[in-house]
Amino acid sequence: MPPIVVRDPLAAKRSGKTPSTVVQSRPNRPGTPPAGTASAAKASSLPSQGLFSPRVSRPQVVYLTGQLAVMVQTGISLANALEGIRRQEKNPTLKRVLGELGEALERGESFSTALARFPRIFDRTYVAVVKAAEVSGSLGPMLERLALSLRKSHETRARIRAALAYPVTMLLMAVAVCVFLLAYVMPRFTPLFQSRGASLPTPTKIVLAISEAITTWWYLWIGLVAVIVIGGIIAQRNPSGKRWLDAVKLNLPVVGGVLRKFAVCQSVRTLGTLLSGGVTMLEALRLTAEAVGNAQYEALWQKVEQEITVGKKLSECLGESSLVPPTVLQMIAAGEETGKLADVLLRLADYLEADVDIATKTATSLMEPILIGVMGLIVGTIGLAVLLPIFSLSRPM
Repeated sequence: MPPIVVRDPLAAKRSGKTPSTVVQSRPNRPGTPPAGTASAAKASSLPSQGLFSPRVSRPQVVYLTGQLAVMVQTGISLANALEGIRRQEKNPTLKRVLGELGEALERGESFSTALARFPRIFDRTYVAVVKAAEVSGSLGPMLERLALSLRKSHETRARIRAALAYPVTMLLMAVAVCVFLLAYVMPRFTPLFQSRGASLPTPTKIVLAISEAITTWWYLWIGLVAVIVIGGIIAQRNPSGKRWLDAVKLNLPVVGGVLRKFAVCQSVRTLGTLLSGGVTMLEALRLTAEAVGNAQYEALWQKVEQEITVGKKLSECLGESSLVPPTVLQMIAAGEETGKLADVLLRLADYLEADVDIATKTATSLMEPILIGVMGLIVGTIGLAVLLPIFSLSRPM
């Protein structure tokens, strides 16, 4: 079918063409190469972001998606919407990306094909939802739903990070204070204790031994920290190492429960958004596994994808794992029975999001007094180790 030709003066002016007509983007049929293949291939070789260009943040992608949804649903063509947003965009990287997206539409590419050229900004889940919306002809509503899903996911992740920032800061401060006391304060008292020749209390001997080990072998301690950090980075990039690290995170006291709830919430929301957009179940499961961000849950969704192909229900597949709570399994089973799985998953994601907020606040309230108590105990022990021999030396012989 030939491309639809519409009058679009803004796009014609931007492309430098004198005719008053330009090609409006439409989804390509399966197996049919998009128009302008040579120019599209040349453009796709461009880097998604420059080396020193500012990054496109997640909130900017959410705001862009919401703007496109509103403009498309009000009747503005997609090319004009991209051009209008590009003119007022201040981020040079995003502005360039919007310009290239508009040029791709003029060449006859589908919007999803153009988005796929920028995987660092628009992930595969984003592209799949847009592609399904193009086929069904519901791009505006699906962009709105996608923007809502992205915003809620980003807000939940931001709340977890903000809630855990204070305990992590307290822990780092406790370590810094201990190192300062052991490496700087304690060595100042060592000559005093040695000059008197008195017998030192056991706590003082232990603290002095630790202090001597830090000051004498300081380069070994720095090397140990460097090895741990580098080893963690390498393990995170290795599939088996990432699975082990993610398993450790999920089993951490207090924090592990929050991470489990967040992974389930993220999975359910992604799957619900994809299914509601018309993506097939197998493709939705594949993209959910990629988007969950935890290797344990990624393996779970990959296993579910394999079992779905042999005729099992989604709730049956998930019920074989301990990573999914029974309440979630019951609601998924109810959605399968009523034929409204996508709607149930989106409602379930809202419920899980509230549950994650409660769990995060509870975990924070538990960690704060524990960290304060541990920090006070360590500092108090070091202070006691310093004061005990001073008191014994100050006594009259």
